[in-house]
Amino acid sequence: MDLKDQLKNLFPDHNEETPIEDHSKTPDIWLQDDPIICKYEKRKGKPITILEGYTGATEDFKTLAKQIKKTLSVGGSFKDDKIIIQGDYRDKIMTILKDKGFKVKRVGG
Repeated sequence: MDLKDQLKNLFPDHNEETPIEDHSKTPDIWLQDDPIICKYEKRKGKPITILEGYTGATEDFKTLAKQIKKTLSVGGSFKDDKIIIQGDYRDKIMTILKDKGFKVKRVGG
């Protein structure tokens, strides 16, 4: 007996064809007119990238932070209406935000 057959016996009502949702585009995030500021700092000798200046809802900014961290496979946090990403990823973050429709301004170097 195959694994699929065993699963069909256990769950006869289960439908195999589940639709795959595409979460890559985010039309639900509010786009603003003012640019998001992307700057570079060093804290305790380690480079970080800071995004600030978003005037929408904090939940939208948190989901944006999660998407950026997941796309770049890096760590980071959301504190005081700022996204803090570990490492110098200004160029990559700026292209991600521009693809989503945001205006981005590079500050510092």
